[in-house]
Amino acid sequence: MIESAVLWLLSWLAIPQVGLTSVFLISFVSATLVPLGSEPAVFAVIKADSDLFWPVILVATVGNTLGGVVNYWMGYGAHEAFAKEKKTHWFGWVERFGPKAMFMTWLPGIGDPISTLGGWLKLSFWPCVWYMAAGKFLRYIIMTWALLNVPDHIWHQIAGWIG
Repeated sequence: MIESAVLWLLSWLAIPQVGLTSVFLISFVSATLVPLGSEPAVFAVIKADSDLFWPVILVATVGNTLGGVVNYWMGYGAHEAFAKEKKTHWFGWVERFGPKAMFMTWLPGIGDPISTLGGWLKLSFWPCVWYMAAGKFLRYIIMTWALLNVPDHIWHQIAGWIG
């Protein structure tokens, strides 16, 4: 039952009319503290229609950056609620680099907490957004370019292994 529902949802999200919407939603959710990767969706839409390369990259960047902004505001709000909590070495690193640390929010696993710390530390909002967007934009360009340069026969072989 669940497997068929997931397959239906994935096939619906693959429809070209909702491709950019899907990329936005997946990119947004994957930038929050929910463990999800947006690169497969970005790659799939671009692989299906290479004319959408730049629109997909821009939509993914906007969605992922807005997800980072949600993390920022969650951190900001958490600071208000838990200001007396013990600081870790991450606080010092983000404090030292300031909004420039937000460039590293593209990193899997640690990027979301970095944006949350930016809010916790009440770093200047718009510079944080700018650095988040720049890092995420470069990540999408590099990752998509690398995936597009994998020969199709390799993807077919991987699909055969998966089943």
